[in-house]
Amino acid sequence: MSGRMFCVALVCAMLAVSFAYGQNPSAAELLRRVDNNEIYTTIEYEGEMIIEYQNRRFVKTMRAWARENADSFIEFTNPEDRGTKYLKKGGRLYVYSPDTEEVMLISGHMLKESMMGSDMSYEDTIENENLSARYDPVLTGSETWNHRECWVLDLAAKKRTESYPKQKLWIDKETGDCLHYELFALSGAKLKEYNLLRVEVIGGRRFPVEIEIRDLLRRGSRTALVMRNVVPDRPIPDSVFSTRNLER
Repeated sequence: MSGRMFCVALVCAMLAVSFAYGQNPSAAELLRRVDNNEIYTTIEYEGEMIIEYQNRRFVKTMRAWARENADSFIEFTNPEDRGTKYLKKGGRLYVYSPDTEEVMLISGHMLKESMMGSDMSYEDTIENENLSARYDPVLTGSETWNHRECWVLDLAAKKRTESYPKQKLWIDKETGDCLHYELFALSGAKLKEYNLLRVEVIGGRRFPVEIEIRDLLRRGSRTALVMRNVVPDRPIPDSVFSTRNLER
């Protein structure tokens, strides 16, 4: 939801709003609390990306580090992709391929391409600003999602340059978990959807350790992101978030 890098970002996009609601909250309050809960000093984890596409299944493993909403670093560890690394820094996304032994800036039309064959695009990973800065929210009421009572929040982009001009969120009234959200084109066509699959309490906060992502323009496609050994708020050296680290 705010600046996201790959799974850090897209898992953190589902971060819980860890408070119980009393009276009906305003739309701005709901969105602000979603944003506030996504602010972390640092995070480290081991992860797995499970891609199902056209009756085929691919499993990719990785280690990841992130700092606030600005910097992220991921290194893939599965045999097929071992040594492939991504760095998000200063609003830019770099990739290192062990095949070419080169660092490449991902920009322009490349940002719309699928990342590692998943249901995420590169474009999904590079936003730094939080949702409140980018969208105007409207609380449209409440609905049941997976047998849970939720607040429903519609978001409209403040700028025409947003990749997803409209978003819709379902926020659990009891736990504050963002159970589901959908991303739309300006025409109203639904492009992607995210589902929260599993939450753990880590460092005193509810944390989404497994989510599902579907790119609805890819028939028969699904990506699951799983986080393990999550360590929040431990200092990470600046050297981790450097282009030199990509080439090591």
